[in-house]
Amino acid sequence: MRIAQVAPLFESVPPKSYGGTERIVSYLTEELVELGHDVTLFASGDSVTQAELVPCCTRSLRLDDACVDRLAHHVAMLEQVLSRSGEFDIIHYHIDYMHYPASKRSRVAHVTTLHGRLDIPDLVPLYYAYLDIPVVSISNAQRQPLPWLRWEATVHHGLPEDLYTIGEGGGGYLAFVGRISPEKRVDRAIEIARRCSLPLKIAAKVDRADRDYFEVRIRPLLNQRGIEFLGEIDDRAKGDLLGGARAMLFPIDWPEPFGLVMLEAMACGTPVIAWRHGSVPEVIEEGVTGHIVDPRGGDDEDAAIDEAAEAVENAGAIDRCACRAAFEDRFTARRMAQDYVAVYHRLLGNGTPAPSTSMLRTAP
Repeated sequence: MRIAQVAPLFESVPPKSYGGTERIVSYLTEELVELGHDVTLFASGDSVTQAELVPCCTRSLRLDDACVDRLAHHVAMLEQVLSRSGEFDIIHYHIDYMHYPASKRSRVAHVTTLHGRLDIPDLVPLYYAYLDIPVVSISNAQRQPLPWLRWEATVHHGLPEDLYTIGEGGGGYLAFVGRISPEKRVDRAIEIARRCSLPLKIAAKVDRADRDYFEVRIRPLLNQRGIEFLGEIDDRAKGDLLGGARAMLFPIDWPEPFGLVMLEAMACGTPVIAWRHGSVPEVIEEGVTGHIVDPRGGDDEDAAIDEAAEAVENAGAIDRCACRAAFEDRFTARRMAQDYVAVYHRLLGNGTPAPSTSMLRTAP
């Protein structure tokens, strides 16, 4: 099959450090190549892939200080994609709705994976205008604000099996990995670590939009004893960090569409302590790969943090080998790629291959 993958240009594919969507595009692209497909990747010029790379800007836009208008590069990329559209059986977009006006009028099969949150009122009239665009969700929870879209499947993310190895968890610390922002609640993670009297290692990026929040609300908390801010780290450092952690804290306060770091922790055999928002109940198996904390408001927030702290104390009861096995069973990149191939075949009218487990977990 001749497949085009169209990635955002904000990060390279794969990213040098932080970057969820571009990381998934990379894992998917490489697995599709391994499965024998002819894949063309439209991405930033500093991307690395076995597929044919079409560089749509010199380097990832987040790292390019000279870039003022990021949208301009994406529009130019779409022109390249459309000018070559006749070369592909299907085009797989990962750039939200940016391509919709052109794709709606294109005769080439296409599908869009929606990677972000959909509970934004401004999106309703836009998606109503494009009800016929085939889309894929990354969790069932992600669909809930817009259940009337043309959902083709839910395909959970996956990681290469050999990307991370199981760790012993003997480092005597907790880990927080991801992004510093109000909805990710690193402040909760710091408080959980304090109540457990355990060190906390924070590996996270700070976007420009969250810089003031970081400086005003979070930086003062980093002065507490045992709190270590590492900034952005690469995959090797992340594997070491998660593999040595007693548990990974995921105390989110928003409808997380997926949460790739949960898989990364599971691949290291590390239990995840997470708040019940968004995709969390679809990813974490209670008592097998971690513990899910029910959110509480107001004065009850204290009780939720106490529950999380108790879960940390009991994390040693979780079998790290069973945690890793759950990852291998449900969340590999190979499974993800096979799910997407089934979607491609269906859209091309090549029959309906039997869907995998993740595709059967469709929203009501």
